[in-house]
Amino acid sequence: MTFPNAHPIATRWPASHPDRIQLYSFPTPNGVKASIALEEMGLPYEAHKVTLADADVKSDAFLALNPNNKIPAIIDPNGPDGEPVAMFESGAILIYLAEKTGRFIGKTATEKAKVIQWLMFQMGGVGPMFGQLGFFYKFAGSQIEDPRPQERYINEAKRLLNVVETALEGQDWIAGDYSIADIALGPWLGALEFYGAREVTGWDNHPRTVAYLERFLARPAVQRGRLIPSRD
Repeated sequence: MTFPNAHPIATRWPASHPDRIQLYSFPTPNGVKASIALEEMGLPYEAHKVTLADADVKSDAFLALNPNNKIPAIIDPNGPDGEPVAMFESGAILIYLAEKTGRFIGKTATEKAKVIQWLMFQMGGVGPMFGQLGFFYKFAGSQIEDPRPQERYINEAKRLLNVVETALEGQDWIAGDYSIADIALGPWLGALEFYGAREVTGWDNHPRTVAYLERFLARPAVQRGRLIPSRD
């Protein structure tokens, strides 16, 4: 049996096209980073739906690929050193795919450093803080009577939106040219609408950010990638 079907994950999600990149994901803000990148880069891939239920992400099959039990994860049967590559963590996957294709990561070392800087801003700031905002504003945390957790993440989301708004002055994309930093940031900015948190975070007070998200969502590859894998 050839890789990736030799990998334990294939016991639950076998590859029909083992010569392609295998994507194990679900259409969340983190999950669609990988599918959007694959669509933008035109890489052949096969998508497998891994739901957020424990039966999927905590299964032995998935944990064999990602011990941190989070989507997305990938297997590239055609790694850069002639060997298959298995990867988890959405930011790491974006860097790997960008370096594999030479696209969306800057043309010079300085540009690459700037792209990775803004990618890390999303990974360390926008993603975790917006995720906590969603938990305390829309989901189970909204039932907590103490107002401080909700206030903390609303205020932090406002601060991060101000950072984005300032960075976008005079440019269309967060690091200059369109890059993996935008592929990471765009889905999380869009999550504020899903959380019903645009008004409380002052979304409409950030016109450059509003226009930025509209540009991002208008890209055909983004429109395709946001729906992969299907929730059905």
